[in-house]
Amino acid sequence: MRRSLRIVPLVLLLSLSPACLAQIPAKPGGTPIADPVLQRLEREITRLAKTAGGTVGVSAVHIESGRRVALNPSERFPMASTYKVPIAVQLLTRVDRGEIPLDRMIELKPSDLHPGSGMLTPLLHQPGVVLSVRNLLELMLRVSDNSATDLLLRLAGGPEAVTARMRALDIRDMEISRPTVNLLADYAGHRLPPEREWTPELFQKLYEATTPESRKAAAGKFETDPRDTSTPEAMVMLLERIGRGGLLKPESGALLVDILERCQTGDTRLKGILPPQTVVAHKTGSIGSITNDVGIITLPDDAGHVAIAVFVKSSVKGMAERERAIAQIARAVYDFFLYQPSTPAFVKP
Repeated sequence: MRRSLRIVPLVLLLSLSPACLAQIPAKPGGTPIADPVLQRLEREITRLAKTAGGTVGVSAVHIESGRRVALNPSERFPMASTYKVPIAVQLLTRVDRGEIPLDRMIELKPSDLHPGSGMLTPLLHQPGVVLSVRNLLELMLRVSDNSATDLLLRLAGGPEAVTARMRALDIRDMEISRPTVNLLADYAGHRLPPEREWTPELFQKLYEATTPESRKAAAGKFETDPRDTSTPEAMVMLLERIGRGGLLKPESGALLVDILERCQTGDTRLKGILPPQTVVAHKTGSIGSITNDVGIITLPDDAGHVAIAVFVKSSVKGMAERERAIAQIARAVYDFFLYQPSTPAFVKP
């Protein structure tokens, strides 16, 4: 995928206030121009979003042309596990600086086992388990392992360092605030004791001590918490930078995209109804009624690449219906940019 990308100037939106935004790039020094063809895609996205049963945010950009479409692009959404993409970017930035080698070995302790971890759960019941930074990066992005994520977040310099890296990239509307263990505790509505006391049994006891009512109240508060949130546009700005190259050293950028292309979660979201064998470098995120998928879709026949973020929150429908809405939105965007990869001649810049 990396070899076929053409490097073009990054076009930033001058205004993100409308709920929907279909624009093409302007001439240098100008303002974005409304694209009536993209507006049809925008209306279709709005129609499909209603089937998710909640608030939907979408941002998509055809990387080579800079044409973009969006729904609620400036609204904040909880990122859930999609926040592992900016964590990976900051971690690999430290790798590029020579501060952390990918082959550095990390010894895992029982207190490192956090809720939402699958691959590491059996491993941490055995003493002396050691994994490399690269192994942990694979676990974080491919299977969304939370224990690996919190270890890598620590190595990346903590949430503040990840957010600072986003600010350095001029990505303003994205906040990384907590490790996953704290994020999940806040979602469930319980307080964590000191880290030295953490065990899988403790996490289970803390959860069982809550009530359905308290968990519902905590989940409602979680959805309005500004921490660990992003706008769809901010996430797509990051994905654009990843897709264009130059954000990281070539080998680190290639590694990041390669792992995202092998993501093992969310086959029924962005990838759900795309043609078989479509290459999608993506990362999912889920918690309660929050259902997300963000990534870069490679179009066939040298039609380019689409960076896309679809966030769903406050949904009253089931997971299958939310995922179906994400899949349908992704397919609409895919088809549009496959058959309309450049600006129609009648739209004059």
